[in-house]
Amino acid sequence: MSAAAVRPRVGDATIRKIKFRILPLLVVLYIIAFIDRANLGFVAKEMNADLGITTAQFGLAAGLFSIGYFLFEVPSNILMRKVGARKWIARILVSWGIMAVVCGFVQDFTQLAIARTLLGVAEAGFFPCVILYLSFWFPERERARVVALFMIALPLATVIAAPLSGLILDNVHWLGMESWRWVFILEGAPALILAAVVLFVLVDSPAKAKWLTAEEKTWLETTLEAEQAAKVERHGKVSFWRSLLGARVLALSLIYYSKSVAIYVLAFFVPQIIAAASTQLSNTAVGYINAIPYGVAAIFMVYWARHSDKTRERRWHVGIPLIAAGGGLALMPFAVNNLILSVVLLTVIIVAVYATYGPFWSLPSLFLTGQSAAVGLAAINSLANLGGFVGPFAFGALKDATGNSNWGLAMVSITCLIAAAMVVGLKFVRQAEATARFAEEKADAEAELVITGDHRK
Repeated sequence: MSAAAVRPRVGDATIRKIKFRILPLLVVLYIIAFIDRANLGFVAKEMNADLGITTAQFGLAAGLFSIGYFLFEVPSNILMRKVGARKWIARILVSWGIMAVVCGFVQDFTQLAIARTLLGVAEAGFFPCVILYLSFWFPERERARVVALFMIALPLATVIAAPLSGLILDNVHWLGMESWRWVFILEGAPALILAAVVLFVLVDSPAKAKWLTAEEKTWLETTLEAEQAAKVERHGKVSFWRSLLGARVLALSLIYYSKSVAIYVLAFFVPQIIAAASTQLSNTAVGYINAIPYGVAAIFMVYWARHSDKTRERRWHVGIPLIAAGGGLALMPFAVNNLILSVVLLTVIIVAVYATYGPFWSLPSLFLTGQSAAVGLAAINSLANLGGFVGPFAFGALKDATGNSNWGLAMVSITCLIAAAMVVGLKFVRQAEATARFAEEKADAEAELVITGDHRK
């Protein structure tokens, strides 16, 4: 029996079963996570007016989430490997749910800044924890598609949160509290409820999955072990410090940093850009319009990841979208006061930025294994997410200083273009892609031997 026959008969059925069992819940969790970190952008107008917050202060408060996230992400991912994904993800949900609700009770800028920092601390580790968890279940050939399916939660979160937050702002004034406070409270509560669901539904590893057959477990474990062995053979074992601050990790962090700058500036300031393009829009209308680009992005990012997996190519699948995003951001000043043109350009930018997710997160797993993967994935995400602090703060400060968004948009455009040049030109990325193809061939061959050997018995 050939490897090509083993894969469709056992492998495809196994992958479909795993996707159905674990991805839907993880997507829902990430939707809630991103809503709770990004809903600050939807309440900005009302909250800033009530609390006397300037644009620069708002940008600082928005970015402080990333500081808390940065400080605790690597320790969180290391603890996940020791405690187990099920318990650790549930703990993260409880802590971030509490802090998300607390944001609804702040009384001034200082309290908001503290609450946002603690929200970052509470949620720290969730994303790299899930990326690492997915590597326990899916071979390399599936990685970009699976990551994209998980990260479809990000654009979907905005599709949901934008109109939902607008509706709450326009209609919910319970107990004499301002409506923006209810946005934080009502959108933060689901995390607390879902923590209990995680404890009952998630399984730590394939070995503990009662819903996989013995043959399916054998195929999956053999394939993953062969891939790990091939990476070690080509790259050697990556030490703790190289996985934390090695040149390759730092290079990928800088590339992903540009994405973080763009994502968080868009999340926190696009509702304000849309509102400024037309003075006749209600909060609900702004929310619905803001959802359009993210709906398109949700569809395209899955297609782009599938194409990356099919071609086994990662560099240009990250670089091309970053070039498109940088170009779109450079053109945004020409769309001022034109609602339709603004929405078209924002759609191009947002679709391009989100398209990078699946291909990008296939890169570090090409050379990181075991404990180094836990450290490296967290290090890349935590260092890069400093862009979530720098981006909104710098954008807000530039807008306060100049009276418009042009210089802030130019800053984000340049970071995207620099990152595109880096990812396309990095030698180790090309080498890692070659290793992935070698590992896949070796995994198929070993899976063939194991499966056919079982049948001969």
